Amino acid sequence: MLKRTLFILVALFLVAGAVQADDQVLKIGATPVPHSEILNFIKDDLAAEGIDLQIVEFTDYVTPNLSLSDGSIDANFFQHVPYLEQFNADRGLDLVSAIKVHIEPIGLYSNKYQTLADIPAGSTLAVPNDPSNEGRALILLHNEGVITLADPTNLSATPIDITENPKDLKFEELEAAQLPRVLPDVAGAIINTNYALEADLNPLEDALIMEGSDSPYVNVVAVRAEDKDSQAIKTLAKVLHSDQVKEFILDKYEGSVVPAF
Repeated sequence: MLKRTLFILVALFLVAGAVQADDQVLKIGATPVPHSEILNFIKDDLAAEGIDLQIVEFTDYVTPNLSLSDGSIDANFFQHVPYLEQFNADRGLDLVSAIKVHIEPIGLYSNKYQTLADIPAGSTLAVPNDPSNEGRALILLHNEGVITLADPTNLSATPIDITENPKDLKFEELEAAQLPRVLPDVAGAIINTNYALEADLNPLEDALIMEGSDSPYVNVVAVRAEDKDSQAIKTLAKVLHSDQVKEFILDKYEGSVVPAF
């Protein structure tokens, strides 16, 4: 009887090991907040679908795309489509958007001033230095009447495209991840929501101005072009677009991150 029991236990162990070994590994690069948090929320659901989700965290906007292109990871989740398209053009890559997930409205933050009107003439504002996010920041200021752009639909606008600047504002162009750190040194900084959240800034309470929920900058899961229609990505899309994920985003981020599905 004892031998039979041991045989059954060993057999079950081997079967469980075989099932686990059959799970498909899906390695996704992501920035910590909210991207990694959303992915961690769905790990168990993906496991139930036979996918072993492995999350690789990045803290910049360049390495995740390079790692995806060279095959170090299978997908990434940190960027919006205008940034992805600009990165492809600049680097000659063929990465594509596979899954639309959420919007992170960009906002203007300040340690020194309580309202946009309080910022004095001649002040310096820090903005992201990557093309799509810098254009996005300037468009936000244009829409608020702070500056006038020659073409407010130009997602790659830079300070040289400003035609009217009544307050004679100066612009300091910095890597997006560095923006929260320079708040003590500038009048304000226009910061992507993921980096604002990491810096314990509450977009709904702390942002002087912020994009609306109709922003076109949807954050996506990106993959190599040949993998867009793979079964693993289809399964990932199904799980990410569930009602549970939508509820998680709405409850956890309270409007500072908005589902796009």
